[in-house]
Amino acid sequence: MQRRIGFIGAGQMAVALAGGFIRAGLASPQSILASDILPTARQRFAKSTGAATTDDNLQVVQQSDVVWLAVKPQQMAEVCRQLHGQITPQKLVVSIAAGVSLERLTAWLGNDVRLVRVMPNTPCLVGQGASAYALGARATSDDAELVQSLLSAVGVACQVDETLLDAVTGLSGSGPAFVYVLIEALSDAGVRVGLPRALASKLAVQTVRGSAEMVLATGEHPAVLKDRVASPGGTTIAGLAALEAGGLRAAVMAAVEAATSRSVELGKQQL
Repeated sequence: MQRRIGFIGAGQMAVALAGGFIRAGLASPQSILASDILPTARQRFAKSTGAATTDDNLQVVQQSDVVWLAVKPQQMAEVCRQLHGQITPQKLVVSIAAGVSLERLTAWLGNDVRLVRVMPNTPCLVGQGASAYALGARATSDDAELVQSLLSAVGVACQVDETLLDAVTGLSGSGPAFVYVLIEALSDAGVRVGLPRALASKLAVQTVRGSAEMVLATGEHPAVLKDRVASPGGTTIAGLAALEAGGLRAAVMAAVEAATSRSVELGKQQL
């Protein structure tokens, strides 16, 4: 891939994407430039990716073919208005800000800008991301192919209608944090029943990883796989009963709903 890639905003998600593109061989550090107002963010990005950084957003636009808007939703309006009139039709702009609609981005950047809105997640850094994207009115089929290629190189990517992106944010965008809490809880539980911390953590991580791989490899519904582990009157069904009593299922659903609702609220704040 010969395109130059720029990031406006050099935070954790930008690091994850840039690092993923480099690991996948789709970009070199020399073809990436990131901007951020925070020196610490620029230093972290440069250290993690080997790419150059700047405090000048316009420099990123001028030197990039694909510009990723990776600032916080609350900062997006100010950043986009700074860039208004500076983005030529030859450039593609990709936003990863939760809740900021294509309509708002078009209003801030200009009607001629080619836009794609993406909701990625941080496992992109290790090539296991779960992303979804929606095309703006000016985006072309080539743009869709490019974004699909970039995101697929760092995980799974799905094109969706923009109306679904808030729900994607709640599930896969915020979901890694929910899974980390589960891993931490499994590790704590192992320590509570007598395992050394290092062993408990290693077993917890591999258990979650292996279970996810089982779902992918077999194509079976998770409930089917769960039933295969839970023998009558055994240890697993006793544990499952405790999970139901503790409301785990309802708590996870509530977490996704809360994250989705917050994405909607962030979008409304931009109006």
